[in-house]
Amino acid sequence: MNPTELQTMLTALSEGKLSVAEGMERLRTLPFEDVGVAMIDRHRELRQGAPEVVFGEGKSGEQLLTIVGRMAEHGGNILVTRLAADKAGPLLERHPGAAYDRDARALTLVQKPVAKCGIGKILVVCAGTSDIPVAREASLTARILGNEVDELVDVGVAGIHRLLARADLLQEAAVIIVVAGMEGALPSVVGGLVSVPVIAVPTSIGYGAAFGGVAALLGMLNSCAAGVTVVNIDNGFGAAFAAHRINTRREP
Repeated sequence: MNPTELQTMLTALSEGKLSVAEGMERLRTLPFEDVGVAMIDRHRELRQGAPEVVFGEGKSGEQLLTIVGRMAEHGGNILVTRLAADKAGPLLERHPGAAYDRDARALTLVQKPVAKCGIGKILVVCAGTSDIPVAREASLTARILGNEVDELVDVGVAGIHRLLARADLLQEAAVIIVVAGMEGALPSVVGGLVSVPVIAVPTSIGYGAAFGGVAALLGMLNSCAAGVTVVNIDNGFGAAFAAHRINTRREP
């Protein structure tokens, strides 16, 4: 339940269009719903402005069918991240309106219009083609939250002229997410060119000494560019959610 739906329900209750018993029934599972394999947090959209997202990795196909099925009954939009293609198949069969993005490894089920929001665009910058899965997870997440998103792919420091040729996109963005593996140098370059927040995402792409993204993570944490913050390795979702909050910031 989101704030608008709660306000509509309370208004109907005050005007006598909804009985107290009906209101109680609707609110019965508002804090959370125990579905056996998960405690679905139905209150999250009221607290955080966005519904709970399902992390697909490590969950069985049956668990995912149960969780997504119960969430879908309430008519909200659903995002499942880190979802393998073989587990996406049964969900697509059960929910014909869902869509699976193989690059992002994520499934979306849009059951109501996504309200556009944000003071500007979120730009997702991707260092190399191998980093696309993490970058697309960020783009898809930001879009389902209502943000306008631009993407810039394969503009790593090995050919920095490719990035500089699209300086227009850098200057137009309200928030920039920079996804990079290897040594993770790209966020520092971007951070030195813009005045907006930069969120760096290290990826697990790289040869042995990259240590599964640890080298990129440490490089980004030690960035000499001001205004660069860092999320965990391969966490495109976390970067997008942070960018969404920055892009929709408002006075208290």
